Amino acid sequence: MDIVVELRLLGPVELSVDGRTVEVGPPQRRAVLAALAVDAGRPVATDVLIKRVWGAEPPDGARRALHAHIARIRRLCEETGDSGHTRLRLVRRSGGYLLEARPDQVDIHLFRQSVGRARETGRTDEARTTLLREALGLWHGEPLAGLGGQWAAQVREAWRRQRVDAVVGWAHMESRVGDPVAVIGPLTELLGEYPLVEPLTEALMRALHAAGRGAEALDCYAVVRQRLAEELGADPGTELQKTHQEILRGGLSEPTAWPAPRTPLRTALPTSAPVRPSPATTPRPGEVPVQLPMGVRGFSGRDEELARLEEILTSVTEQPSAVVISAVSGTAGVGKTALAVHWARRAQQAFPDGQLYVNLHGFAPGGSVMSPAEAVRGFLDALGVPPARIPIGLEAQAGLYRSLLAGRRMLVVLDNARDAEQVRPLLPGSPGCLALITSRKSLTGLAAAEGAHLLTIGLLAPGEARELLIRRLGADRVSADPDAVREIVGRCAGLPLALAIVAARAAAQPELPLAALAEELRRADGRLDALDGGEATSQVRAVFSWSYHALSPEAGRLFRLLGLHLGPDAALPAIAALAGVAAPRARVLLAELVRGHLLTEHPLGRYGFHDLLRAYAAELVAAHDSDDTRRAASHRMFDHYLHTAHRADALLTPRPNPTPLPPAEPGAAPEELADHRQAQAWFSAEAPVLVAAVEQAPAAGFPVHTWRLASALTTYLDRHGYWRALTVVHTKALDTARHQGDQAGQAEAHRGLGLAQDRLERPAEARAHYLRALDLFGEVGSHAGQARIHQHLSRMYDAQSRHQQALGHAHDSLAHHRAADDRAGQSAALNHIGWILAQLGDHHQALTHCRQALALAEETGDLNGQAHIQDSLGYIHHHLGQHTEAVDRYRQALDLFHQTGARHSEAAGLVCLGDILHTIARPHAARTAWTQALTITTELGLPDTDPLRARLLRQPGLAPTDVTTRPPVSEPARSPQQPRPAPA
Repeated sequence: MDIVVELRLLGPVELSVDGRTVEVGPPQRRAVLAALAVDAGRPVATDVLIKRVWGAEPPDGARRALHAHIARIRRLCEETGDSGHTRLRLVRRSGGYLLEARPDQVDIHLFRQSVGRARETGRTDEARTTLLREALGLWHGEPLAGLGGQWAAQVREAWRRQRVDAVVGWAHMESRVGDPVAVIGPLTELLGEYPLVEPLTEALMRALHAAGRGAEALDCYAVVRQRLAEELGADPGTELQKTHQEILRGGLSEPTAWPAPRTPLRTALPTSAPVRPSPATTPRPGEVPVQLPMGVRGFSGRDEELARLEEILTSVTEQPSAVVISAVSGTAGVGKTALAVHWARRAQQAFPDGQLYVNLHGFAPGGSVMSPAEAVRGFLDALGVPPARIPIGLEAQAGLYRSLLAGRRMLVVLDNARDAEQVRPLLPGSPGCLALITSRKSLTGLAAAEGAHLLTIGLLAPGEARELLIRRLGADRVSADPDAVREIVGRCAGLPLALAIVAARAAAQPELPLAALAEELRRADGRLDALDGGEATSQVRAVFSWSYHALSPEAGRLFRLLGLHLGPDAALPAIAALAGVAAPRARVLLAELVRGHLLTEHPLGRYGFHDLLRAYAAELVAAHDSDDTRRAASHRMFDHYLHTAHRADALLTPRPNPTPLPPAEPGAAPEELADHRQAQAWFSAEAPVLVAAVEQAPAAGFPVHTWRLASALTTYLDRHGYWRALTVVHTKALDTARHQGDQAGQAEAHRGLGLAQDRLERPAEARAHYLRALDLFGEVGSHAGQARIHQHLSRMYDAQSRHQQALGHAHDSLAHHRAADDRAGQSAALNHIGWILAQLGDHHQALTHCRQALALAEETGDLNGQAHIQDSLGYIHHHLGQHTEAVDRYRQALDLFHQTGARHSEAAGLVCLGDILHTIARPHAARTAWTQALTITTELGLPDTDPLRARLLRQPGLAPTDVTTRPPVSEPARSPQQPRPAPA
């Protein structure tokens, strides 16, 4: 009996033998297999394979990697059966490779074969239906799922069209020979994916009519007609209109044979399935980031601007272009973002490798403008780069970002930019990518230096403004009172933001005459100054006031107090603290503000303002609330962030803080965080607000909060590699503490600056800050502070192989930890002493200290500390020749590293374990440990130049090309022969 061998491409790339799925390997190897399988039976040139897998600009080593993948695939083929009739074969041909497989062994070829047979003349409708039903049954998901790159996207696009074509043909056949109800569900589902493909709509309308559901068929036509008008500015095609008219007349003619999709592909079918990651997670490498926000409901006008953008998109071929959208005079609320997002969503199918989006808050009040470094880090996270593999410094990070975009077609939307310097590091450098930028300024510098196309956005013309009201309120209501509409349009001055708020007010009160709204505008006598000064937005305050005065007194108070918030957005607990109310009550009030269009609710329960609304709230709170009220609210807010940050920091670093906090203000309600995961998530969400708080606290009258918040941020910023931000916040903290004469604050700031300079590999500057902090902690009598500084100095000297100096500071750290009664700190110091003694060759004393450290770590429940101590003990026992004990210690360390998620340390421990197993003549077990380590370093994205990974790639029997090539990063790896003690 023949073995059944199948290669599946119409879904995840899989190899099946007798119904059992065979593991192919990593995504890159699956891409190589797919690149061969699409041309099964025909030779594929090596250069073509490389281009399909790695793109037009393959990295160094791509050819070597291809050969390794080919070798593995050949072995897989050899294992698929004993018979030449059933077994796949991969053979070398001049200049390339040929995959020998029958058409019925590769699902895409079997699909095409079945569809082709169904098209043959002379077949009955029943036979055609059966063939098409079998062909469509071969699809089991997104074709080539999990494979990125331009070639995969293009192939995926072509296959989708073939599938849609086959579904339309099947639907016509099935309706004629069977029950038309059977096709309604599948057609409806597919039309949800491709809402502008007219043949799908026509087939569904025919099936609905045949099933006696003529009214639904007409509704279906109305929906697609509206979609075509909104998305493409076009009417339905001739065939669809004809079907519509025939249904209206009560009869249908026979359909033409298998109509192909007539809507342009770029606007009809997605070229890549959007993978939308959870906001709480980072996309894995290979997933497609789709970050565009929702479009504006009722978008209208801007025909000339949209046409110009289409022209620019068409012209983007060899060079990347930046499209800058700005208002004539920088007017806020003119609709720059609405236009950019509307066009970007229309054009996103032209960018199958993803769309990145960031609001740069270029004109946000209070100094909360996003830095280029923050934006680049956000893009690297979206592109799936592990935090540990992100290099130091903006220039290196921008280089990695551009490397990741190389060879891809991606759209990058940079919204609300302040100036050209803010966006330059964010511009892609590869042909095929496009940056779309909005700003209140005309960014002529980008036009001069980068060849950007400048597109000026003015106010809406009266006809466009009226159309906006029609789309939101309906033609009947707008036509009922043309004089009132004319006055509303005039007094809103063509500002889309003002018109949108008028429309929202009118929609919420359908019984309210538009004349009444026009009268309110006529009576308004205030003016909301534009944030950049002197702009014609005189009616916006009046429009805002309508929504504000419609609020309940309590919600109005909350809206005013939100004008004191640091921005750019806030979570419910912080807003409750600002208002001094319980969280459930704050949630009710926030819902009222959202309904009134005075606040926007973002994902994960965060709330934000438009800049003009923030300015309006700030005006109101200054005018209507006393100095004492404003100060009390700000005090609660700063205390909420400070005390929650210290709780989160304590979960990340279980040590007593050198400077304990005073009690929080009543009503500040710091958040309760259960574990390090919640602490991590809180810091990730609030980091922009906390950095802004450090900057703004002195001006707000809370200078002590500046250095205390900076201190609480230190561990989070350090562990995530935000060393530039660490420098910024502690520089501000140091300046403020010096101005206040606060020695404790200066000590903490010098500690943070020392740590930042240490991480940035500036040892002289780091040492100066550390020594100054040591003196200041001594003057204020803080043993906990001195212990941390000695620990930092010990680690720094150890990294420089200055072991005697490192040992002295480690002993000093231990003494101060004991004076502070910090048992977790004592454990870390003892482990560090043991490690340094091992480096000096005193392994017996090292063993004694590490055993003492382990007892304390177990007593305090410090799993991370226990892992590093077991790692040190494994190293010591290895050098004492006690190999069995060393193996046991390393395995315990590996279990703990796995529990705590310390992947890099786990990989280094596996290398050491493999070395010991090799020493005691257990080569198979050693190779298993090294292979596991290589797998982890691959998942972490370590480059071949990383010391740990380079060490692994030199091991005999490990395949260096068995993994995906990744861009190099600059962060050094831990030496596999030098497990480090627990971090300070």
